[in-house]
Amino acid sequence: MRPASPWRRIMAQAERRLPSLTRLRAREPLPIVLTRRRIYIVPTAFGVGFTVLLGVMLIGALNYANNAALMLSCLLGAASAGSMLVAFRVLNGLTIGTLRSDSAVAGKPIRISLDVSSSDSARQGVHLEIGARILGAQVPSRGATTLEFELPTEFRGWLTLPRMRIFTTWPLGMFRAWSWLSPDHPVLVYPRPEVFGPPPFEPQGDADRGRPRQGDELAALRDYRPGDPRRHIAWKLSARHHGLLVKDLEQPAPQHDWRLAWDSIRNLDSESRIARLARWIDEAHQSGRRWSLQLPDGYFDIAQGDEHYHRCMTALALQP
Repeated sequence: MRPASPWRRIMAQAERRLPSLTRLRAREPLPIVLTRRRIYIVPTAFGVGFTVLLGVMLIGALNYANNAALMLSCLLGAASAGSMLVAFRVLNGLTIGTLRSDSAVAGKPIRISLDVSSSDSARQGVHLEIGARILGAQVPSRGATTLEFELPTEFRGWLTLPRMRIFTTWPLGMFRAWSWLSPDHPVLVYPRPEVFGPPPFEPQGDADRGRPRQGDELAALRDYRPGDPRRHIAWKLSARHHGLLVKDLEQPAPQHDWRLAWDSIRNLDSESRIARLARWIDEAHQSGRRWSLQLPDGYFDIAQGDEHYHRCMTALALQP
């Protein structure tokens, strides 16, 4: 067995002793409450430079016995120490609560909303870092704020959220307090529909398919024929005509339901079948048509609407 490198041993030890300090923190369910055991503070570059300058001022004040300079150095040192405490208190007690996501197909970004709340005082200068993006927010007192961001998608199925870092440099920018967030809350990405393809197979109806049928919509006016119902006579229009006129009522033939089946698609691999079924479901949903879906591991009866659409697309996204 190959021995672990010194760097890996150091990281493993850091993960055991200080899991909140590293990116390797295990996934955890929401809500996440930030406590003192998972918040860390380091000086920023500005804070390091300010500390060096403060040390020079202190040495000079002591060397020349300048009480005014000594008092100024002590005041600035106390202010910097106080800013470190304020930075810690900005994050301490924050709750990372509900996470919501919109629906998106593979290849398009998915929008995610994350709630950050405070149970006591207001918090200013809170930042959330996701990859190369940094979002800023102010958390109201005893309230919540919502941070929205987008993540790129490539494949269908469950998308694991990247590890995020919540941090602040409030109030003076001399110290950075941070904590790593690893929410165990994957989001679902729908399959990418194919761009072009044949329509689904529709069973042939009877000979009357597509013909006008008796209904409630006015199609035209025609001359009266013996046997026409009296309630269909257009009396007002007939008064200005030489004979009786009858309202010809009809209704359009209803759209036939689509029966979408996995086995009806031949000579395609699994991903191509999923893409074609996704396109058919999109077309049926947009046109207001009813459809059913038969998959190798399930069947969805004929229905329509947003709920039926999301059920079917979820099943396609989770196909092995």
